[in-house]
Amino acid sequence: MAPGDTCPLELALYRTYAVPSIGRLLAETAELTDRTQKRYDDTALLLDAVLEHGFDGEDGRTAIRRINQMHRSYDIGNEDMRYVLCTFVVVPKRWLDQYGWRRLSEHETRAIAAYYRTLGRHMGITELPLTYQDFERCLDDYEEAHFGWDEDARRVSDATLDLMASWYGPLAPVVRGASRALLDDALLDAFRYERPKPAVRTAVHTALRLRAKAVRLLPPRRTPHYARQNPEIKGYPNGFRVADLGTFPAARRVGGCPVPHTKGPEAS
Repeated sequence: MAPGDTCPLELALYRTYAVPSIGRLLAETAELTDRTQKRYDDTALLLDAVLEHGFDGEDGRTAIRRINQMHRSYDIGNEDMRYVLCTFVVVPKRWLDQYGWRRLSEHETRAIAAYYRTLGRHMGITELPLTYQDFERCLDDYEEAHFGWDEDARRVSDATLDLMASWYGPLAPVVRGASRALLDDALLDAFRYERPKPAVRTAVHTALRLRAKAVRLLPPRRTPHYARQNPEIKGYPNGFRVADLGTFPAARRVGGCPVPHTKGPEAS
């Protein structure tokens, strides 16, 4: 989440941790606290495999199958699943409109909503929003109702910020501080982070807007760029099989979910 290298989809996934039912489950699986890099790699590669190979391509179908197998191993409600899908649609557009080298067109916005609505159907999510505006309204309403403090979710947030800062070596402390400056007040309050000083926020936002101006001057990209080509993907230097990505929960209890549910109702 460093200025200039932040992927909007990473911010979308990060945002979901502030919903206690989501952040708590992620902490209890230990995938994002003990194996943060692998979870990051697998999530990016699975989502990207669908985008690269399509819903009908072999690797695309395999990626969706793996995503569904993992999610169905746990007790995850439809509303949480739908909210996560909404973040994929809304957060990247908001990010690009603010920090991209150009704003998304209306055609692109409709295409994003259509793509993720199709992905949602393949994942068995019901009551899907129809338009971008519906996705946006669903996201905002859900966050207002469900964002809240959870100690385990904070551990997931800390682990994620530490991972992304670690990619920058000696600059890690600076990058971690800059990353918090990109979080809105609702996120900061949910995780109980101290709000960055206004000067820090201004510096980070200015740097991102200057980057956008510089990117606008670059020659247009002629070939697609996929997540598997990103230097942040570090767990598979010798390549990977889509069918091997993700987790394979083996300790399934009767009733399905291998994670015990011992905590009370989520905070709000």
